[in-house]
Order: sequence, then C-alpha cells, then structure tokens
Amino acid sequence: MDDRAQQETEPTFDADADERARVAAGDPRLWPVGLIELVPPDPTWAARFEAEAARLREALGSAAVRIEHFGSTSIPGIAAKPYIDVQLIVASFEPFEAYASPLRRLGYVFRPDDEPEHRFFKRGVRGVRLVQIHVVEEGSWWGRKDLDFRDAMRADPEAARRYERLKRELAARYPDDVDAYADAKTEFVREALRAAKARVQEAGR
Repeated sequence: MDDRAQQETEPTFDADADERARVAAGDPRLWPVGLIELVPPDPTWAARFEAEAARLREALGSAAVRIEHFGSTSIPGIAAKPYIDVQLIVASFEPFEAYASPLRRLGYVFRPDDEPEHRFFKRGVRGVRLVQIHVVEEGSWWGRKDLDFRDAMRADPEAARRYERLKRELAARYPDDVDAYADAKTEFVREALRAAKARVQEAGR
C-alpha cells in the first residue's frame, strides 16, 4: 500500500481535541493498563447504560445507527469489570469525525489499536474509567458476535454463572495480563455461541 492509500484508509483525529478530552477525563493515559478488577453485580449498571445512551443519541444524531449495551455489565447477576461497555453501530467508519467529534465533546478519548474491525473510545473521571465505546460498522461480524454472546448469557442464567466462575478463575490466574485473560475466555464464548445457534436451529424445525 502506498503512502497516499494508507492515509486514505487510516482514521484521522484532532490531537488537540483529544488532549482536551484527556484533561477533562483526568488523563486516561494514567488509567491502569492490564489490571483486571471484577466487582459484584450492580443493579444500577443497566440504568447507567441507558443514561449514557441517551447522551450519546443526542450528541451523535443520525451518525448512530444503534447503541447497545454489551459485556458483563449487560448480563444480569454476574461480576464484571466496573465500567460500562457500549457498542456504537455506525453505517461506515468513514467519515471518522462524524462520530469522533461528538464523542470528544462528551469527554471520550480515541484509543488507536491494531484491530481493524472497530474503533475504541474511553471516558473517565479523575483517572477512573467509566465507559468504553466500541464503534462497529452495521452488519459486521465483530459487532454481531458480542451481542449474540450477550443474548446467549441473558437467555441461560446457568451458563452466565459458569461464565462468571471462569472469569473469577482467570482474573486470579492473570491479574495483570488482560490479553491472556481475554484469550482464555475465547473457547467458552465460542461454545456458548455454537450452543445458542443450535438452539435456534432446533426451535426452527
């Protein structure tokens, strides 16, 4: 890929705006990286998501196709890392500023990573992470799998309890290695998605 093509495909962002957002958020660069903390289920998580989703809808307008709550805080009754995971579904990653600018105004900071299937933003207060947003394109496999897993856990409380036990075991085994923690959950997630798909197919017969 030549330099011009690379510039056209990579998202751009306003460094000054991101710096202002960092200051407003208590500088998220200081947030713990790789530290895995699980807290007991909090009945306010769903309401916190709804409040944040309302702010996002107002700020983003038509740039937001849909806004979903996912991750462990979206599964009733299980322990989770103490921040809300939000999936922001957009028609296209481009133009980047169509959603990045409104998110910055709400105090979010864009965090580039190596995953091409999503765009990642975080918001916190005084160094405490509160919300992280995963921007995905409408219809993407990346976004669908997270929502399918959420729905599978909501539909099967016993599976959700097994998932919680696994998370606690892995958090104890990998307390400061978030990549190892996430990788070790992969097979459980795959099996849960396979089982959910099989149930749907069986019900359709």
